[in-house]
Amino acid sequence: MFGGWSRCGRTGIGRPASGSPGAYPKNLKTIETRSNCPYCAVCCGVIVHTMTDGSKNVIPQVVHIEGDPDNPINRGTLCPKGASLQQDCVNERRLTKPQVRRPGKSDWEDISWNQALDEIARKVKDTRDRGFVHLDDQGQVVNRCENIAFAGGATDTNELCWTVVKTMAALGVVRHENVART
Repeated sequence: MFGGWSRCGRTGIGRPASGSPGAYPKNLKTIETRSNCPYCAVCCGVIVHTMTDGSKNVIPQVVHIEGDPDNPINRGTLCPKGASLQQDCVNERRLTKPQVRRPGKSDWEDISWNQALDEIARKVKDTRDRGFVHLDDQGQVVNRCENIAFAGGATDTNELCWTVVKTMAALGVVRHENVART
């Protein structure tokens, strides 16, 4: 028994253990997808349960995420961050479009993705140009940007970290860190 569910019931196969208070077959009609928790470099296994009505062009909804008991790393357990992973996928407060707060304003305004990317690109280019060092004090060519830094987060994927490292190197940025996935 695991948390009031039989082993099969917990993975969406079979029924909840009898006599379990508040047990209900929430995962009986879901599709299971095995994945890895994105938070730290441990890569704990998770099972993502999605549900759809079977119609074409319908995006399945994440309804439950749990630790994968068959994963040799975490054996079904998750830390508090991993246990809250569903909130990364399903949260009505999650932003779905770019926002900006202009200087002197107190409210955020929605902007288009193109406008956001254009503004970011312009600010990065202007900042890089102001702090770019072509030669060091001894006259050696260094071509580095000393006034931009990047610090990644624990939810960054390996692919994002790879992209960040390559992008920062292309900009000449020498101060960058990607937490556990460097």
